[in-house]
Amino acid sequence: MANIDAIPTDPRTVENELRHVRALMQLEQREDQAQFKLKNTSASIKERRKRGLTWYPITITKEEIGFGGKVVLEIERPARRQELHLFQEGKNASLFLDAPAHSVSERLTLSGVITSVRRNTLQLTTTKDELPDWVYDRGTLGIDLTFDEVSYREMNNALSDVMGAYANRLAHLRDVLLGARQARFRAHKADDLLYPNLLNDSQLTALRHVLTAQDVAIIHGPPGTGKTTTLVHAILETIRRERRVLVCAPSNTAVDLLTEKLAERGVNVIRLGNPSRVSDLLLQHTLDAGLMAHASYSKMRAMRQTAEQYRETANQRTRRFGYEEQQQRQLLKDDARMLFQAADDLETKMTEDVIESVQIVTCTLVGASNRNIRHLSFETVFIDEAAQALEPGCWIPIAKGQRIILTGDHHQLPPTVKSEQAAREGLRETLFEKCIKRQPDTARMLTVQYRMHEQIMGFSSEKFYKGQLVAHQSVRHAGLEAYDPRFAPDLPVEFLDTAGCDFLEVTLPESRSTANPEEANLLLVRLTELLAPYNQAEHEHKPLTIGVIAPYRAQINYLMDAVEENDVLNDLLLRRRLSVGTVDSFQGQERDIIAISLTRSNPYGEIGFLSDIRRMNVGMTRARSKLLLVGDVSTLSFKPFFVDLLNYIKRIGGYHQAKEITDSLKE
Repeated sequence: MANIDAIPTDPRTVENELRHVRALMQLEQREDQAQFKLKNTSASIKERRKRGLTWYPITITKEEIGFGGKVVLEIERPARRQELHLFQEGKNASLFLDAPAHSVSERLTLSGVITSVRRNTLQLTTTKDELPDWVYDRGTLGIDLTFDEVSYREMNNALSDVMGAYANRLAHLRDVLLGARQARFRAHKADDLLYPNLLNDSQLTALRHVLTAQDVAIIHGPPGTGKTTTLVHAILETIRRERRVLVCAPSNTAVDLLTEKLAERGVNVIRLGNPSRVSDLLLQHTLDAGLMAHASYSKMRAMRQTAEQYRETANQRTRRFGYEEQQQRQLLKDDARMLFQAADDLETKMTEDVIESVQIVTCTLVGASNRNIRHLSFETVFIDEAAQALEPGCWIPIAKGQRIILTGDHHQLPPTVKSEQAAREGLRETLFEKCIKRQPDTARMLTVQYRMHEQIMGFSSEKFYKGQLVAHQSVRHAGLEAYDPRFAPDLPVEFLDTAGCDFLEVTLPESRSTANPEEANLLLVRLTELLAPYNQAEHEHKPLTIGVIAPYRAQINYLMDAVEENDVLNDLLLRRRLSVGTVDSFQGQERDIIAISLTRSNPYGEIGFLSDIRRMNVGMTRARSKLLLVGDVSTLSFKPFFVDLLNYIKRIGGYHQAKEITDSLKE
């Protein structure tokens, strides 16, 4: 079924479209499961390790109780510089015991979330208050990346609900979002805004648009235009008029950022689910923190401790075990069970108290199905980064709202779709895209950007935003020399062409991930050279920030290892002033310098992920003062987008052949 751009007027068209989306979602789930099983479940430990899905053997080097009483483990693997892996922050993982007595199906496991990764160490925040005994048994421990079924279940349930909605608010919102009904807006009233002087004209227009929307409104925020700032203002204005709102995003990182921004404004916000990053401000606004601050927390904890003591006593083995001992043991078990139930009931009541007291609930899209808010409805639901979210995921929070505000940019990161067939047949088209195409009057675009030098912005504005972006005067000419005059006056955009250098890519066939070590080394040489005039000690008040980006996990891991062997760059890494990651990990962020390794170099013009030009748009527009790109033009030129990009860079004088650097290194 082809994508539908025209406004459907027949309700049966909407029903058929949703039925098709559900079929594609089920196709995606089957593909995801199949890939996971192929890569992990049916493979040996050696094969999984080779595919980057397992660390084995591992050692637990530190064990501590984290926030909310959950066990946090520091895990280390033997140093293997050349062994690439796919572990990263925010991924679900499972500790396992590899013991002769246990088959694969009987393997003992402990689930958790990866909260940090360094070269050969990672941190796993578990779901348990204490470690199971088998962790200390004889046998070797390992850790696997794991499959997440919950998200698919909730998305399928949401699609069923929205398809079955009839003559109610959800049915009306469904028809508006998919273009079968016209979106309605109230007449604009005289301004009564909290901080009108903090927003520019396009931001104020978007804010007023949100406040007058009766059904749906869209804030379209190109890179650096202050989308998050505008969204936060829209939320603050909304809670002045409404009791409580729901704020969602597809990723934990985006939810964390919004929670922190709102908390900084002093509003009462609670973050449901596990934060992907740890900050004191964020942790203060988790549900665990709210429960720990509740007046009944000590009572609940004492009940659980007593119940645990009863259970341990009942399970103790004795030499003499007669009728009286059996009765006493059963009484202890019954008491433990009743105390655990009473503690659970008290925790439920405490949770209701905490959520009832807040103005804003934040969570991921799937987190909107959390049992603690399942009974609640919200007058307004905000969905940030909606252009990066699968449509079925968006329906989960939409079902809880009376009106919907979407924010994002459909020219930036698309949602990840693993099934090529599902992507080809329309699953990658988001609800944000459908609504903005079918009902363009629902959207207001932000046009003034505050991040980039105008030459970094220029190509993106021309290619994606019809030349409508304007660089604010504070950043218009802000190159590196504006940051520190010791940097040589230099064009903000630079492309090093590796064509003719024989820097060929290397692919890991099992994981379909690609690396290009020689290109990575060249990028780091140029970056080190670029940073030569920089004196960190003189800029402690405002340190230079650097991001190194590549499209493939294998290249990222090689770059990380190479950075750690470079004294200058490793020092910046340790000081958290340099970070290395895929484009996705930089979404919503910015750096003074962005260096991108395009990685692909082959005689066939195959560029894989680079075909998604929206990812390139995101990567390039993370840079404030300097954008450095390294790649093989002979491979990239098979794609018209890169021909246009190279023409633009040549036009502003930023194109160089990499052989200029490699030849000088040989001399």
